[in-house]
Amino acid sequence: MTEEQKLIQVGKSWRIGLVLALLAAIILAIGAKLVSLYVEDQDFLQKQGDARSLRVIQVPAHRGMITDRNGDPLAVSAPVATVWADPKMFELEHVSLGKAARYLGTSRERLVKKISDKRSRRFMYLKRQVEPTLADKIRALKIPGLHVERDYKRFYPAGEVVGHLVGFTNRDGQGQEGLELAFDSALRAEPGKQLVLKDLLGRTVKHIRSESPAQHGKSLQLTIDMRLQYLAYRELKAAVTAHKADSASLVMLDAKSGELLAMANYPAYNPNNPAERVSNSIRNRAVTDTFEPGSTIKPLTVSAALMSGRYSVRSVINTAPGYMRVKTKTIRDHRNYGELDMTGIITKSSNVGTAKLALSLEPGSLHNLFNNVGLGHATGIGLPGEQAGRLPFLGDGQVLQRAILSYGYGLAVTPLQLAQAYLPLANNGVMMPVSLLRGESKLSADRVMPERVARQIRAMMKTVISVKGTGRQAAIPGYSVAGKTGTVHKVGNRGYIEDQYISVFAGMAPATNPEVVAVVMVDNPKGQEHYGGEVAAPVFSRAVGGTLRLRNVPPDALLQPKGQVAQR
Repeated sequence: MTEEQKLIQVGKSWRIGLVLALLAAIILAIGAKLVSLYVEDQDFLQKQGDARSLRVIQVPAHRGMITDRNGDPLAVSAPVATVWADPKMFELEHVSLGKAARYLGTSRERLVKKISDKRSRRFMYLKRQVEPTLADKIRALKIPGLHVERDYKRFYPAGEVVGHLVGFTNRDGQGQEGLELAFDSALRAEPGKQLVLKDLLGRTVKHIRSESPAQHGKSLQLTIDMRLQYLAYRELKAAVTAHKADSASLVMLDAKSGELLAMANYPAYNPNNPAERVSNSIRNRAVTDTFEPGSTIKPLTVSAALMSGRYSVRSVINTAPGYMRVKTKTIRDHRNYGELDMTGIITKSSNVGTAKLALSLEPGSLHNLFNNVGLGHATGIGLPGEQAGRLPFLGDGQVLQRAILSYGYGLAVTPLQLAQAYLPLANNGVMMPVSLLRGESKLSADRVMPERVARQIRAMMKTVISVKGTGRQAAIPGYSVAGKTGTVHKVGNRGYIEDQYISVFAGMAPATNPEVVAVVMVDNPKGQEHYGGEVAAPVFSRAVGGTLRLRNVPPDALLQPKGQVAQR
């Protein structure tokens, strides 16, 4: 080997050694870095990796269901989806963006602009309450930055029939009206939290663990019977249409338990349609609107007279000549009824007769009984906006006010209050608290009048439905009915309005052993008829008659001898 070849060989060996040395140095450096990362920086790197891939997501929970007494749903949470975007990660050039835009009800250009304008954000809603089938189509597009999550939407199967009572929620599931608002804390759901591993495109790769479980809302079972609710709503709608009235309300109670069986108003609104949720249509008139009850209060006035001990059912009041002067006002009957016994005062609906009874009693007698049957304060049923009405306390010198109070003027009640006030007459003198929830603990019942008086008044009120009374059209074939009509002038800014009326009928059936108490109030009928016996009584007949048949209450009218008189 020549000298030149030796030099070449040495050069090659040196280069190989250098390369090997460099490789060894690199390997050592990498090894050292790995050791450093594994030993010294492990916690830091783990946190950084988790921050980029681990996410805490919400686990949707559904709001509690509202059902009627038979378990039929009145408010349910239906599964839907929420579509949202992460503008920073959203792929604006994705091939399926046009399809996504169509599914979201917009154009590709508008969708791109909407996301581009919010490019600095990490979250924005695109569409809420999306149907599950459409949500599946959007999810299948697999567009980076476009997310579809499960959610719930409130749905009301009965629609406008029970809208005023049940109310509605907003998009965030918060109660806004009716029972949804009153029992929001019980119905409300608390979403759960879950730790998940997501990939670069935001897709869930693995569920790590549950941070907190989803808490579904509690369900409510009402005392309402939807069969009776439909029946009441149908009859109200027909009456408002036939008499061209402004509105109407009907309240139906179980005479023995005080449970609310039906509460309907017309006009109504569909809680499933946000466009119909305007302020004038969503209020529950049966608990928010007050009116003067008029002649429907007369049975309570006669009750106070019998309870005083000064009168019996045989007592006679001379109402001639058909009117009486009390201070500055003349109180009139429709005609001169002459001498009337207690039954006759109710049958003929004599203003003069009840006024004379009231003025002969102690000044606080009427107020005490009216207060004891619930007038002047809220029922405590728990519905939003319930009014307490008005019941003035009148002294010795307020003679005129005491006289007009006896026949239903000068005080204000809601339809629910008036129905509650009739419960003692139906329940043999025992006042039952009104209830709306099945199984709720009830307040103790109170006796507010002797059983004898309640039975006597019921027998008197049956004559109102006879051919001699003002409520003939409230009769129910096969059943005896006890009730009272009422027709009052509406109050305006300058006093009573001459040609506007409120027509009322309050009653119970079967009269021999009442199962149902109901009040019908029709506001401002503008047809040819406006009296309570012509407008409200027929609604009572059809609604309560259907109720008795649906509840399998046996007929009692055929079992009762003709000409039966009130108990003495």
